Order: sequence, then structure tokens, then C-alpha cells
Amino acid sequence: MSLTRRDFASRSALTGAGVVLAGSVGALATAPQALASTDTESAEARGHGHDHGGVGYGPLVPDPDGILALPAGFRYDIVTYSGRTKLETGEYTPSNHDGTATFEGPRGATLLVNNHELGGPRAKWDHPVPLTEGLVYDPAAAGGCTVVEVRRGGHVAEWVGIAGTATNCAGGSTPWGTWLTCEETEDKAGKNGMTKDHGYVFEVDPEDRRANRDPKPVKALGRYAHEAVVVDPKRGHLYLTEDASGPNGLFYRWTPPEGFRHGRGRLRTLADDAGVLEAFKCFDSGGKFVDDLSRATKTGTVYGVDWVEVPDRDAKTTSVRKQFTDGQVTRARKLEGMWWADGGAYVVSSFARDESPRPHDGQVWFYDPKRRTLTLKVLLGVNPDPSADGAFDGPDNITVSPYGGLVIAEDGEGVQHLFGATDSGRTYPIARNELNIGSEEEPEYSEFTGVTFSPDGRTLYANIQTPGIMLAITGPWKRQKRGN
Repeated sequence: MSLTRRDFASRSALTGAGVVLAGSVGALATAPQALASTDTESAEARGHGHDHGGVGYGPLVPDPDGILALPAGFRYDIVTYSGRTKLETGEYTPSNHDGTATFEGPRGATLLVNNHELGGPRAKWDHPVPLTEGLVYDPAAAGGCTVVEVRRGGHVAEWVGIAGTATNCAGGSTPWGTWLTCEETEDKAGKNGMTKDHGYVFEVDPEDRRANRDPKPVKALGRYAHEAVVVDPKRGHLYLTEDASGPNGLFYRWTPPEGFRHGRGRLRTLADDAGVLEAFKCFDSGGKFVDDLSRATKTGTVYGVDWVEVPDRDAKTTSVRKQFTDGQVTRARKLEGMWWADGGAYVVSSFARDESPRPHDGQVWFYDPKRRTLTLKVLLGVNPDPSADGAFDGPDNITVSPYGGLVIAEDGEGVQHLFGATDSGRTYPIARNELNIGSEEEPEYSEFTGVTFSPDGRTLYANIQTPGIMLAITGPWKRQKRGN
């Protein structure tokens, strides 16, 4: 049953501020931009200071090895490094690390599944995902996933989970202990040398290598520029983001067919047209249609959500997002990472520019499936000087911290951070990428990706995408105060 505009307007009138504050993390904002309960323009006018409201772990200490600046008392270890560390089979670790999740492994080990965002022909890349026999979807494609096993004492092993896929981006874990890897591409057979259609989701089992043989796309989830996916463990829905422009991408919901039960390997048994794939459509408390999420300029903004069925989910002739006319669906630029927590999905829109109605440098939304509402939790104003340290922009991968609030991987311009956001709306730095892949005159720093905690919460894993480094960060983690 859809939530009608009349229902939403009535609910807003009855509950007032209670609707605005839906979701348990509260209205989050960035400390440098101080956006809580303000609009984008006034926040920018106040500037970008270094005051983080007394939360976090203090200033970042430069790294003498030039890789990762951390607060005092913290340390990092390199888990994998493309072109340096090797797989069990002898090939080098593939490059371009992206989405990652952790799982409890056997005998106290931690298992991580790591996406490698490698698009186009294999010859383009020095370190593609090796074409391991039995694990290849399309031998022309360079991307895929590796599985990394970390044991006490620092022993690390790595092997291929899936190969022959393309542009494997954020992805997402499942409640039944597997990984869903998402292809952020729409390449069809014959384009960029591909021999099969791409733009699908594949399931990877970190524990059972045999389960990954003969990879099969879950076509029921659609073919488009997939970014991230989360699973509603109560209702069985899957929510998916699309990172695309011209026109901007969509937020999707897949409803399983009646009688379907989730579990290891069951998604690949589905018919190509199983269930219902829908795109979202938002409206404000007055019942007015919202064409693009960038129009929200205040944290606490709440939209009602309806869902519109996708006509041709396999995009045989027309990209899925282009199958809808203006007024049918709501769009957003760079819909990126997601994380399921607090009974709903945290959803990132990384930035908006000329292709969107209003510019911003990042949003984090919370979708509440019970209320059928979307609430703006984090809003970053446009960063006037990305080369200066202190301000954050371009959120991408995201996780909910066991110590409260969110941890966000930055994929912006200039300086790149991992940063935290508390329940009360304060942000603080956790790490800064100091690996310059540019020149001394024109420095360049790769984005962070794959931010996720170990199952016991003691280690924060994150990746520097280029050249492809997985890092394990440990230190005096603590429950974050709400701040001022």
C-alpha cells in the first residue's frame, strides 16, 4: 500500500516536529559548515573552521611514511597493497579497491570481501582481477572481488571471489552472510570489448568458495549503473542506488516474489523478472512532487516516498533511469554508499552541481520503510577551497559506527578524509590520506572507500582506492559524546 500525498500531509500536520526528526541518529551536519537547522547559503557564509565541537579524537598527526595521518594513539597496518602483496595463487593484489564488508571467519579470523572498481578492457589495467578458473563471468572484463582473510598475529591470505565483472563499486553485505557486488556500468556485449552484458549485481560467498563457481547475475535486480545495495531483514526488500547522470540516477526498491525466502545462494535461483523493481518518487509535506533531492537545503527535511514500477529492468533498449519522464520519479546526483541500521537505510548523495537544481557537497539521507519517509541527516555546503584541510566534501562509502553516529569515506576534491558524524550533528576527522599520487607542484590524493568495522568493533578497515591499499586502523575507540 503506497503512502499517499494526503496521508503524508495529514501526518505532518498532526505530528509537527516529530516527523522532521524521524530516524534515530538525529539531524547530522558538518562542524566546519555548521549546517544543523540552517540552509546551505547561510552555512557557507560562516566559513570552514577547524572546530569539531569537542568530539572525536583530536587533531591528525602527519605520517612520516606519507600514507595515513591519524589522531595520537591510533595506528594503521597495511593489509593488502596492489602490485606488492600477492594472492594465494601468486598474482598481485588487484588495484582500485572499493566497497568492502567484514564477516566472522573460522577460528577467530576476519573475512573481508573487497570490490575492485576496474572498468573497460582488461588490457587497460596493470593489475586486473585474475581470471581464476570457474569464477569468471566475462573473460573480457577486468573487475571483480577478492576475499581477504586476516588472522591474529597479522597473517593475511587473499583469493578471488569473482572475476570477469566490471566496475565493481560499493556493493553491500546481506543478513545471511554473503556479499552483493554491484557493477557501476551499463556496458553491453560488444562495447569496450565486453563479451556479455554488464550492469548487474552478483552474490559472493566469503566462506564457501564452491558457492561462487559459475557466476550468475541477479537480473531481477535490474541492469544499470549500480552503486550500493542493502537488505531490509524484516521485510525482505533490497534497496539499491544508482550513480549516473544525464539524467541523474535513481533510488530503487526490489520486492521479492510471494513465498520467496532469502538465504545463501537463493538470489541466483530467481527468474530474471522475479519480484518487482521500483524507483522512488518523493513529495513534501504539502503534497508537492520533489523532482531532485538536491532541492532539500535544511537538515531535518522530510519527504514522503512512493514507488513506481520499472518498465524494463534489463534496459534492453533504454537505460532504466531514462524510461521515466519528468514528474514520474525523483532523481539525485551521485547516489553512492548505503548502510542498513536503525530499522532503515542511510543513503548518500555525494554532491550536486550544474546537473542538479541546487549545488551541494554531500547529503546523507535516512529512509524509514515503516514510515515511508526520507529524512535529510547530513548536508555539506559547497567547499570553497578543497585543497585546504579542515572541511569535508563528497561523502561516498558509509558505515554506522559501533561507537555512535556515522563514519564516512570522502570522495571529494583536494584533501581526502575519513570522518565521523555524531548523533547530535558534529563531525570530526578520523584519518587523512597523505599518499600523493600526483606531483609536488600539483598534488593529488585518491578517495577513501570500503569503510567498515570488524565484527568485534575493534578495527576500522578502509581503502585508499588508487593504487589500491586496504588499511586496518586501531586505537582508543570510544563512545562519542553528542557534542554541543
